[in-house]
Amino acid sequence: MGSSSGRPTNARVRVNNRERRRRIRRRRLALLGVVAVVALAAAAGVRALTGSTGSPSPRSGAAAKSGAAKQTPSARPSASGGSASSASPSSTVITVGWVGDTTPGSMYGMPPAGGRALFGSLRPPLSKPDLMIANLEGTYSTAGPSKCSGASAANCYAFQAPPSYAEALAWSGIDLVNIANNHSMDYLTRGFAQTQAALKKAGVAYAGPPNTVTIVHVRGLRVAVMGFSPYPWSAPLNDIPAAARLVRGAAAEANIVIVLMHAGAEGAGEIHTPHGSEAAYGEDRGNVRAFSHAMIDAGADLVLGSGPHVIRGIERYRNHLIAYSLGNFAGWHNFGLGGNLSLSGLLTVKIEGTGRIIGGRWLSLYVSQPGVPGVDRSNTAAHLVSSLSAGDFAHTYRLDSRGYFAGQ
Repeated sequence: MGSSSGRPTNARVRVNNRERRRRIRRRRLALLGVVAVVALAAAAGVRALTGSTGSPSPRSGAAAKSGAAKQTPSARPSASGGSASSASPSSTVITVGWVGDTTPGSMYGMPPAGGRALFGSLRPPLSKPDLMIANLEGTYSTAGPSKCSGASAANCYAFQAPPSYAEALAWSGIDLVNIANNHSMDYLTRGFAQTQAALKKAGVAYAGPPNTVTIVHVRGLRVAVMGFSPYPWSAPLNDIPAAARLVRGAAAEANIVIVLMHAGAEGAGEIHTPHGSEAAYGEDRGNVRAFSHAMIDAGADLVLGSGPHVIRGIERYRNHLIAYSLGNFAGWHNFGLGGNLSLSGLLTVKIEGTGRIIGGRWLSLYVSQPGVPGVDRSNTAAHLVSSLSAGDFAHTYRLDSRGYFAGQ
């Protein structure tokens, strides 16, 4: 979000049983999970492993590590555990989920129930992917100075929720968040540090600090996740060679590499993905096509975007998937809504340990006041993203009437 984005049966039993098994599995494996944060100096190629044991299982197809966890800096493991799996990493398929801009609270209001009111109706689909990721726009921090303190500009917005609200992410099914964006430093370095501490305490991983690769273990696969934005407190979106070095290092360590980018111009009319650089509020918001292509050339398997506050198309580049924006996802009286600004999605991608895309779905969402998403049975967003994808890119994925698509 930019600085002036505006204030503006049986089936039920099966669902309950599946959720109960998921909770039990997470609690049991919380004692067994392994957390690894890989800090890579982009220029020097220096690697530091934190809290990691055993040998890596890179995309070369080496034996996968047993006791797979689904977490990183904070360690809330899940996925498979116990004895080593008989399946090879190359044949293992996981589901990665991605939703767009998520603001947990602000001066304009706090969602009830400790923040859970933001996600209530979306909790079942958010809980299904093996690795569910969101873009976190805002902080989990306590009272203190913000970037707007003493600011004379009328359009300065700083977003803050209590640290305890981070638990609502884990409750909803979100496993990892991107903190590489323009609202991560709304409450300065103190708020940035408090946010990371709150995420760790809640058991939610995060990606985005400079020169940092977050490694999560999902169903025996090592999944590397990095967040990029145009801001100095994140990995460098506008220094493509440095970003590519970070991705190449991650590809040597992991089976699957996911790049999260926060970039692009903002506003209801920004639904098309342009060629060349984009700007917003006097900032260079990057060349999203050049960046995304370079990241896949360097070894990324998925590039998942946020920032424009509207949905954009999906590109298939070298048989890898780039989702340029999923629009707004959840907030509380802080998003401008209506029209394109209310169209959203939950993208799920099935991907093999080799990085091959098997297929997926764009689940259409609609964000209603005060900023809460719900499933849109008319599939309006899926129809729009299908049209944008076909019009903006030479190669894309064909979505059916319900948003499902096949891989290559």
